[in-house]
Amino acid sequence: MSDAVLFDTRDDGIAIITLNRPEKRNCLTKDVREGLYAAWERFETDPTLRVAVLTGSGDKAFCAGGDLGEMVQTAMRVPPRDLIPVPYDNVELTKPTIAAINGVAFAGGWLIAQSCDLAVASTTATFAVTEVKVGRSSPWAAPLIHMIPQRIMMEILLTGTPITAQRAYEIGLVNRISEPATLLDTALELAREILAGAPLSVRAARETVMLATEMGRSAALQAARHASEHCYNSDDAQEGPRAFAERRAPEWSAR
Repeated sequence: MSDAVLFDTRDDGIAIITLNRPEKRNCLTKDVREGLYAAWERFETDPTLRVAVLTGSGDKAFCAGGDLGEMVQTAMRVPPRDLIPVPYDNVELTKPTIAAINGVAFAGGWLIAQSCDLAVASTTATFAVTEVKVGRSSPWAAPLIHMIPQRIMMEILLTGTPITAQRAYEIGLVNRISEPATLLDTALELAREILAGAPLSVRAARETVMLATEMGRSAALQAARHASEHCYNSDDAQEGPRAFAERRAPEWSAR
């Protein structure tokens, strides 16, 4: 890994991915983008890792967005499809991710926070889709309609006005709020709650949520049943009830 993006692992199966350009407010420069691509691939391909936490260095910015200087230099028009690594979009991931937002999450910073499955925000974090302020567009914001109400989404995109962490929590954009000093601990606590579940059940649950956002009711039910068959037929599906009956902690094998 380059020093633009740090990759740390915990013995309990958690990866911590840190954008490490605080002097540039962790904006999505070329080295940060390349580092993120490498980090997500490492996370996905390591069978010992089950949950990733994405955060930023410093206390001012999670990620301030794209590198505007690069856009000027390259006279960028429509961004290349693979410009920014986006989990579950142009980056294939099958495991849960948590954004730990420690400061500004603007434009592309909002994008990568939005793309994670869950989000924890510092009380000092702020969020904005600022593209209207610089003459750009934000097609990547389309999935927000499954996260927040339409009129609130409309206001955020049309005005580019930042919202606070508290407001982000109120509208359902983030799951939990924490004081800055305990932000990472809060994200890790949430990750460990996920880790307590059976791995195949967690995977099936995540697929169910994503299917439900992309399909109509009947189609989503049918697809979710199919996605859950591997879980139902696993050894863990027998171990869970057995452990409960025997009043002990289950021992998951992910088989």
